[in-house]
Amino acid sequence: MTSIVGLGSEEGLRHRPVVEAVMRGAFARKEEYRAFAIEAPRLSSGQVDFLFASAEEGHEPGDIFRRLRWGGQFVFCSVQAREVEEVAKRFAGHGFEVETLPTYVREGRQGWMRWVWMGRRVYYFVARKVNLIPPGETTERFTYDVRLVWDEKLGEHVVVKSVPTLESVVGRLRKRFPEVREQVLENKGRKFTERIFPLFITRETAMLQILQKGLPKPYDKRIPRAIDVEKDERGFVRRFTMNWLRNGSRPISQLEFARQSADLLHIVHDQVGVIHLDLRLDNFVITDTGVGFVDFGSSVRVGEDLKQNPLLGQLFDELMHTSQIQVMLERMTTSGMVTSQAIKNGYKKVDKAVDFFYLALQISQPHSNPELKPLIRYEPGSASARELAKLTQEILKPTDPANPPYRSALDILRGIIAIKDYVKEG
Repeated sequence: MTSIVGLGSEEGLRHRPVVEAVMRGAFARKEEYRAFAIEAPRLSSGQVDFLFASAEEGHEPGDIFRRLRWGGQFVFCSVQAREVEEVAKRFAGHGFEVETLPTYVREGRQGWMRWVWMGRRVYYFVARKVNLIPPGETTERFTYDVRLVWDEKLGEHVVVKSVPTLESVVGRLRKRFPEVREQVLENKGRKFTERIFPLFITRETAMLQILQKGLPKPYDKRIPRAIDVEKDERGFVRRFTMNWLRNGSRPISQLEFARQSADLLHIVHDQVGVIHLDLRLDNFVITDTGVGFVDFGSSVRVGEDLKQNPLLGQLFDELMHTSQIQVMLERMTTSGMVTSQAIKNGYKKVDKAVDFFYLALQISQPHSNPELKPLIRYEPGSASARELAKLTQEILKPTDPANPPYRSALDILRGIIAIKDYVKEG
């Protein structure tokens, strides 16, 4: 199923002359269009990489934002130049960047290597979704400002991650704690923007540099690479740029997803010596070069003494009690779903077990992140799905909890390879 979709029916899309004219005249030969509009599947959530609309359809920025993947493009088409200009103005901001200012193509029928005849002008503009969340909206987690930016020197889009403004943090706190005095909220906001966020973004930049130095090829292409760093007068990073690990267009099997994930985690843990600590599926990507991990903001070095920095020690102590992964580990341990002593040793601790515990869950439930759903071929009743589910159970609840066979990402990788061989032979 194609990712090209209008706001009306797909059947209607194929017969809208203005949209077809823009597709053929401005996009048909573009590499990104061919890779992400023609080949890529549509997400189960309805999100797409390219969204075309004509004047007869709704085109409010908020609605369009929800329909596009991060980095996706909205193309508005009309025979009226002024209408295109007015709609383009509404998309300047609102989480979008207008990449192609209003311009036009000629409506016509394309022949071999050239237009056979020329028709009326069809005007259009192109806006790319560059924000992760719509302006003014918040998520359950405190987060940085993250957006896509075109890098002229590199000739590609990059990800810019920066400490959020004091105003945005205070605004979020105000929504969560409306009864708290403004001065208290502002003091709390300053702590976040002047101490906590700078500390973690500085650590993330350092971790990415450690990973890039330590990762062998081709694993280095599956972790973001820090490109440019901006620091304040204290030496803390306030903003940094990294390459965009964009989810690709070619799906892989569940077994291959599991194998690549375990393999990469093994390299990150055992060759580079970094623990991620937040391996939710939201922090996985499936690029055309393989499964990758992003968001190393909570990561640590193996054996790192966090208590050398009192603030850092306090923050990680809180994180090990309140993070989504630790909460789930506690719930599953209490209910008896996790009995492995190797995993239980990581409870409320900075430990590799935190990563391979969550990895074990992800490989058997790969569709819990809707953005990855079209990129992982998962059939619950298949032999590979059944075997991976059994593997997850063996990891979490082994026959001998005190001496579990799976104590590392490498152990899990070996288990997955054995399944691959078994399923292939069967």
